[in-house]
Amino acid sequence: MNSSSSTALRELQRDLENRANDLSKLQKDIAKNRQVRKKYTIQLGENELELDLLNEDANVYKLICPVLVKQDLAEANANVRKRIEKRLDGSLQDLEEKQHSKREAILKVQQRIQSH
Repeated sequence: MNSSSSTALRELQRDLENRANDLSKLQKDIAKNRQVRKKYTIQLGENELELDLLNEDANVYKLICPVLVKQDLAEANANVRKRIEKRLDGSLQDLEEKQHSKREAILKVQQRIQSH
């Protein structure tokens, strides 16, 4: 193996190590996201339970800026679920897409190392 080939291999190994570290950090973010998701799922269950305890003709209000606006109970139920699910699904999907991309990049670097 000549000097330039050896240098190129070291650079690829360093690149692989950096990408592996990035992937590890991302996996920790995904684990944190799952903990947050669990917390929000519990919160959603509590909110739905509280709304289920209300009579169908109960007055429910939604805070919009500094004003409380009267809202239908079924609409309030749907809004609570939609808001929490949207918050959870968007961030997890983004993290999982990044993880997939980083894994593919790592595989490409590993293949380049093996071809040396």
